[in-house]
Amino acid sequence: MELARFDADTFLRDYWQKHPLLIRNPWAAWTNPLEPDELAGLACEDGNEARLVRRTPKQWKAEHGPFDESRFGKLGKHPWTLLVQAVDHHVPEVAALIAPFRFVPNWRIDDVMVSYASDGGGVGPHFDQYDVFLIQGLGQRRWQIGSTCDAATELLAHDDLRLLAEFTPTEEWVLEPGDILYVPPGVAHNGVAVGDDCMTYSIGFRAPSRSELIAHWCDHVLAGLDEDDRYGDLDLTAQANPGEIGPQALDRLQAMIAEKLGDQQAFARWFGTYTSARKYPDVDWTPEEPITVEELREQLARDGTLCRNPASRFSFVRSGLLFVDGESFDYGPDITALAESICAQDRLTVTPDLLQSDAAMELLATLFNQGSVAFDQPD
Repeated sequence: MELARFDADTFLRDYWQKHPLLIRNPWAAWTNPLEPDELAGLACEDGNEARLVRRTPKQWKAEHGPFDESRFGKLGKHPWTLLVQAVDHHVPEVAALIAPFRFVPNWRIDDVMVSYASDGGGVGPHFDQYDVFLIQGLGQRRWQIGSTCDAATELLAHDDLRLLAEFTPTEEWVLEPGDILYVPPGVAHNGVAVGDDCMTYSIGFRAPSRSELIAHWCDHVLAGLDEDDRYGDLDLTAQANPGEIGPQALDRLQAMIAEKLGDQQAFARWFGTYTSARKYPDVDWTPEEPITVEELREQLARDGTLCRNPASRFSFVRSGLLFVDGESFDYGPDITALAESICAQDRLTVTPDLLQSDAAMELLATLFNQGSVAFDQPD
């Protein structure tokens, strides 16, 4: 799918992380990529993250999947919503919804959550810590936008849902199939289905917190430190007051920390592996049989196309580091184009010169055997 009437540069300048934006059906031709029954089927499978949210006159209720198929016939008259995370990992047509938003870097993209709601269904007024594009797939949904929230904003007491205690809408729209609503981080919003068969596709973007980055980066640095690497002061001289921690000692102590924590290349390698780790690492995507470099070369000589696993994450740093599914790969100038292309495109056509490159074939065989790429399958 393509956005035919959308200016990414203007959007990034005027709206990204600044203001909500309603985008009335900008697609060249909108087609809903998933049927409601297919979504219900995914919610019944082990390993998929699914929730049912129901609103009764007295309270909000949330259930976690996987669900038995019979559950959907017992939902009763109260409004309900089914939500399934990472549907793009399983349905190529849903994964294709991400492509028009690739003006945002790969490492920021989380997944596509899909929801189906009965008339009046929703998850209540809330705010998120990330950017989200809400694409209306089927039916209608009324979206209300409120004020900007933060950690001090009062929430209702609930074990599973982060619902706002107070919500006053400032803007309101009814979205039709193909319409998109962009909501920046922290902006309160509330979506309610208008009629049955309401499907919404939520493309979310990750934003690591400062505390998360510091904690995980420091854990990584600590794991590589030697206990024998200690403070030293060979040039120590007597000082007037032994109780003083002198400025020279403070400078030296702080430098011991800064030297390790401030290593930019080491941070780049760590962050690339950290942020490219799969959302659900326990899911095994590896092929039934590993492939050798020569087997891969022969197969690609017949049909030189590989496709990326929709569940995989690809990114690179121009210093020569490729990151795929939590692994880092050093690459040289001879396969720079390959590394950059595989990060930018869902499908990769392997050219004759790459077929002759041992470095390229070894990299692709490794990616194939870890389940990050596979042979392209006909539609």
